[in-house]
Amino acid sequence: MTNMSAGGEFSRSKMRVAAAALTFAFMLSPSFAEPKSAVPPFTTILYGAAYYHEYMPTERLDKDIALMKAAGITVVRMGESTWSLWEPEDGRFEYAWMDRVVAAMDKAGIKVVMGTPTYSIPAWMAKKHPEILARRMNGTATGAPAAYGMRQNMDTDAKAYRFYAERMIKKIVAHYKNNSAVIGWQVDNETSPYGAANDDVFAGFKLHLKKKFGTPEALSKAWFLNYWGQNIHEWEDLPRPDGAQSTGYKLEWSRWSQMRVTNFLSWQAGLVRVSGSPRQFVTHDFAGSLHADVNEGAVAAALDMPAVNVYHWAPQDQYDGSEQTLQGNFTRSLKHGNYLVTETNAQTTDWSSSFQYPPYDGQLREDVYTHVSNGANMVEYWHWASIHANQETYWKGVLSHDLEPNRIYAEVSRTAHELQKIGPKLVNLKIHNDVAILWSRDSYNALNDMPFAKNGAQWNGSGNRADYNSLVRQLHRALYDMNVGADFVFPDTADFSAYKVLIVPSLYVADEALLRRISDYVKNGGRVLMTFKSGFTNENTAVRWEMAPGPLRDVLGFHYQEFSNLAQPLTLKADPFHAGDDNKVQYWAEFLQLDGAKALATYDHPFFGRWPAITENSFGKGKVVYEGTYLSDKLQANVLRGVLDEAGLIGADQKLPAKLHAQSGINGQNRALHYYFNYSGDEKSFAYPHAAGVDLLTGHAIAAAQTVTLAPWDLAIIEEGAN
Repeated sequence: MTNMSAGGEFSRSKMRVAAAALTFAFMLSPSFAEPKSAVPPFTTILYGAAYYHEYMPTERLDKDIALMKAAGITVVRMGESTWSLWEPEDGRFEYAWMDRVVAAMDKAGIKVVMGTPTYSIPAWMAKKHPEILARRMNGTATGAPAAYGMRQNMDTDAKAYRFYAERMIKKIVAHYKNNSAVIGWQVDNETSPYGAANDDVFAGFKLHLKKKFGTPEALSKAWFLNYWGQNIHEWEDLPRPDGAQSTGYKLEWSRWSQMRVTNFLSWQAGLVRVSGSPRQFVTHDFAGSLHADVNEGAVAAALDMPAVNVYHWAPQDQYDGSEQTLQGNFTRSLKHGNYLVTETNAQTTDWSSSFQYPPYDGQLREDVYTHVSNGANMVEYWHWASIHANQETYWKGVLSHDLEPNRIYAEVSRTAHELQKIGPKLVNLKIHNDVAILWSRDSYNALNDMPFAKNGAQWNGSGNRADYNSLVRQLHRALYDMNVGADFVFPDTADFSAYKVLIVPSLYVADEALLRRISDYVKNGGRVLMTFKSGFTNENTAVRWEMAPGPLRDVLGFHYQEFSNLAQPLTLKADPFHAGDDNKVQYWAEFLQLDGAKALATYDHPFFGRWPAITENSFGKGKVVYEGTYLSDKLQANVLRGVLDEAGLIGADQKLPAKLHAQSGINGQNRALHYYFNYSGDEKSFAYPHAAGVDLLTGHAIAAAQTVTLAPWDLAIIEEGAN
């Protein structure tokens, strides 16, 4: 970084290009390599909450600490939200306010995860350097700077912002480097590109394009810019992204936005490692997962362990653990290991008081074990004490606004004391799944640009009835309901052979190499369930020259030249998958012409009925089932069940009664753990299908084939072979 005095000024004439060059150079540097950390392994499940003493009366600290200690809280996250207290004026740093809290936590035996406070800039910074505020696209031009007041309103590439952020990070990390209470660092908070299209962001984009395409002519060819005569011969002629019509441009801008997030968080992680201690882990808390604008896998490469903030929006009777499992499966897959939950529901959520649905008795405890059963090594609530004013007044914490012990506090305490006893047997759970879902962020973005199920009229509709993400979620939900665990794999995954079944939702954007890896996987004995629009465009989202499905034609055993939206749902002839009233498809239909594949289902319609809706093809030692249309939920589940059954993946756990969910793994003592959850308000019983063991929560011995009864919103954790 260029040196600058605390109150010095930048040369703005060179700032934008220099910042873009610095950002781009960092993206190519060796610092993006996998971190080699000396972080000690977790020995138990950490359980706690975000804690903001700065929002509370000064005299609350001792009482809060006493309540936490009595409850059994073992960890807090602090410091990430208040840059203005760390640095109230440019260059004046204050630590005493936080030192007091850290010391009190340390005395109580509560560990601290400290956050870098970079996601909400102080007012003095916005006033002194207004160029830091993000300029967002408004559809026709890059608009006025974002208003100050809301968080995450900055251009994270802005040179002034990077200067202040680096100075802050180095100072607070060095300050707590040797503090034994501080066990880890969270870099930033729920980072995204924030929609920034500032001049320096655009300059960096041009540098990226020069590196990737070499010449303007090569870019013009890849993006088909001859269309409407928009090809360029000088890089200076590249238009801004605001009004871009090119699908290639839009896709590459989304990739650049992701790269900026990766760059920013990797840069922060590098600063923490230089200034901190190797015993302190480095993480980042993703705002959920499956994002269009954040490449979680690339970010995770710079972290010791990823973290995720998981809020379940289905309350009370709708609570079923599915969202936690989806988020856990995705986050665990980023580094093929354990992860952290840095935020989850304590009581109610929302930025208004319109969705106040507190959990039923037992649900909060069950939620913790749901996260742990998916590989979480830490679960923290957002947050400890409810805030008394401003945007998140009704996003309630463990304590309500009266700050007194309550029903939720009692359940937290019960759970914490259980974890004190059995946490060492639950931590570092290793999960092996035989099924993987191929997640393609490029396909997500490209299909958002060219949706297949848009709402409203042809020219002025807005929003989508269904999209790539809804399809991914439908498939994952079908697996979840069948108690079949799933990992996520990605377009850069080199080898899919560790899995018996690969699910490929609408792989709209893919290069030849990825399609070849899928074909080789099938040829070598793998089973694939693939859905419509797969293989349709290349890596620049240009439709392939050859007849669809292009390079996938041999492995799929069909070709097609036409497709249609479906104005109304269609039924399938003879209900081949026994879906009953849900024997329906919708939104899209490809006119598949068989070359060797066999039809598993056809449309019950005088026109569409000549084409199959679902096909199956043997290729080499493996097999592919292809869906040329969007299936109803039940139909999708039944088709998927057939694929899993053929792969030998339907056993006793896949036949549990509704509302019972199973999850298994291997613990640190190399023993099998089996979690059974009753996500209902009714008592549920099942025959335990594994080897004899002990329910860690009750201490009761459980024999093979023994009937186990779970109370409403309760669970069992059975360790095989335990005494």
